[in-house]
This record gives sequence, C-alpha cells and structure tokens, in this order.
Amino acid sequence: MKSKVKTEQGTVLITGASTGIGYATAIYLDQMGYKVFACIRKEADKKKLQENSSDRLETIILDVTDNQSIMEAVAHIESDSGQLKGLVNNAGIGLGGALELTPQAEIEKVINVNIVGLLSVTKAFLPMLRESKGRIINIGSTASYLPGPGASVYSGTKFAVRAITDSLRVELHHFGIKAILVSPGATESAIWNKGESYRKELRSTCETELSNLYKALIQFGDSLYKDMKRTPAVEVAKSIHKALSLTKPKRYYIVGKDAKGAKKATRFPKSFLENIILKKIKKFDN
Repeated sequence: MKSKVKTEQGTVLITGASTGIGYATAIYLDQMGYKVFACIRKEADKKKLQENSSDRLETIILDVTDNQSIMEAVAHIESDSGQLKGLVNNAGIGLGGALELTPQAEIEKVINVNIVGLLSVTKAFLPMLRESKGRIINIGSTASYLPGPGASVYSGTKFAVRAITDSLRVELHHFGIKAILVSPGATESAIWNKGESYRKELRSTCETELSNLYKALIQFGDSLYKDMKRTPAVEVAKSIHKALSLTKPKRYYIVGKDAKGAKKATRFPKSFLENIILKKIKKFDN
C-alpha cells in the first residue's frame, strides 16, 4: 500500500542552500508549497535563489560552525512563525585525498562542518521540531556505505551522519520526530568544481617525493572522477520531498544508480571488494 502525501505543507529550513542539492531542494520545496528558509553563507548567494522562487522563500545567513550564527537563525524563525516542520541538514564539504597528503586544517574543517555543524544545528532546532512533531532529513553519501581509498576523512564523516541519524531516530521517536537519511551518489553540483580546484592546489603544494608515493592512488582517483556520471540535483530534492511529506517515509533513501550499486555491493565480503579496488589501483602502478 502506497503512503499518502500530507496535504498540509509546513516550514522547512535547509542548510547549505547556495548550490547543488541544497539549492535544488530549496527551489523544489518552494514549488511544492513549503515555506522555505534557505540557509546561505554569503549575501551574494541570495539573488539566484530569489530570482527562481516565490515570495515565500526566505534566505538566512547561517554558518553551521558558528554557534552565534545558529542561534540567530533560531531566533529569526521563532519571531517569524515559531514553527518548523522540517530540518534538512545538507551543508557539507566533499573534499577528499589521501590522509597523509591532507593538511590538518582541512581535516578539521571537514569534520567541523559535516559532523559538529550538523549536530549543533539539529540540537538548536529540536525544541521547534518537538513542538511540531517534525522531520530531520540528513544528507548522507554513497561513501557512508562503500568508502573508497583517498576518502577516509570524508567517508568517516558520512558514516558518522548515518550513525547519528539512526541514533536520533530512536532517541526522538517518543516525541513524534522522524529522522531520515537521504544518501545520494555523484550529483550535479558546483562542489565538483571546488573539488577539482582543491586537488590542483593540494598537488601544487605537496612535496613531490611524498606525492609520488601515492601516484597510483591519485591516478586511480582521477580516472574515477573523469568517468563519473552525475545525477541531477533535483532528483535528490524529490527524495527529500518524499521524506518530508509521506505519512510513512522510508528510513533511508538511496538516490542515483551509482549509490544504489554501492549499497548492493555492501552485501559482498570486504576482502572481495578491497581486492577489486586494489587490482584497479595496481594498473596505474608503473
């Protein structure tokens, strides 16, 4: 039996709404009749959102790593309506690289945004979500099911997001709050351009001798990046809409062929999967 879509649309806050999944979700939910608070970090990101949405959509400056910024966002929504039906924790950093080549500052930045920021925002908005019996939608990743080499930091944070979601689902059940994980694969987003720039900068500053030790891994990663087919961000937005609106939503939404394939691959023994990857890396070891 199919779940029914709720007729009542509510207020939703989306972090990281300036580009990619966050932007697509803000526009899509606005079209579906939600009152959307689209969180951005820079004033310059307002224009595109406002030009492509209704007057209902409102932008808020929010840095998930800044507690003062978070509390100001809470105060703003409390003064506007005091209601929040859904929180979409989308803000995240997707930078990767071999651990030894990754600057310590970048490691801490990814952890602070992807884990600490998500927890801080969720905690701050829990009173409103408890009042509305709302939904928490956390954006995961294929990497939370099938981590690859050169992605230990990022994959670690996305495994954490999955664990946090599972824990909160039970912890908040008696309040009527549902916690749901939406895990997309490679998705069309400006994040890929940022990732490309990051890789070029990292290689230009890394010691040649150290970089050469990881040459095969780097070339393997480049080949994956080049051949990757990306799912339109609006497809992820549609899954987020289901997670928010269905009476009986799934616990997990896997979006994209690559993500679904990665989830299925987890059925195989780790040794089998690791040997496949190692053989592919070895082809570049010359």
